[in-house]
Amino acid sequence: MSKEKLLYPFYILTHPMDGFYEVRHREKGSVPLSLLILLLFSISFSINKRYAGFVVNDINPLSVNSFQDFKGIFALFFLFCVANWSITCLVEGEGRLKDIVTVVGYATLPLVLAYIPATLFSQIIAENEEAFYYLVLGIAIAWFLLLIFIGIMTVHNFTFGKMIGTLICTFIAMLIIIFIILLIMTLIQQVYTFFESIYTELLFRV
Repeated sequence: MSKEKLLYPFYILTHPMDGFYEVRHREKGSVPLSLLILLLFSISFSINKRYAGFVVNDINPLSVNSFQDFKGIFALFFLFCVANWSITCLVEGEGRLKDIVTVVGYATLPLVLAYIPATLFSQIIAENEEAFYYLVLGIAIAWFLLLIFIGIMTVHNFTFGKMIGTLICTFIAMLIIIFIILLIMTLIQQVYTFFESIYTELLFRV
């Protein structure tokens, strides 16, 4: 991977519209790099849960499961990407699935850059200074959401109004996908239980 592609997510931080346009039309993005950024976010998020100072953190460090955090973040990431892609295919969005994955992955960079410094800062703040900690994370989250909004709108070539409608439909699609997955898992479990009961009964009869 070239140095230009490695540094490109930092360019997008301050030039999101131009940057995401280049991702869609000039292949400036990288799906592996997007997934790497997401992995770094999952690590920094887990570190924050485990090691943030007691002033801002009431989670028992022993209860933190980094692997569960990793699975949850990646599951939500792919759920959003697939749901958005399925909706935008119906409304003539120009972005491909890999463009959506790249946009969402690159958009998490502000969170990566904020969580570790915020965790370190939380170790030295007093009880009445936690507002600075939440300010850092709040700015990072707002930046992340803004980048996703601009990125999705740019790669699909949507207007502001169409983008709002598409996001609403995306969240509905996410709920539908979750429902279908749960339904399939329930059916599989019922089928497994049925065959297991038949097998058990045959054993007793023999």
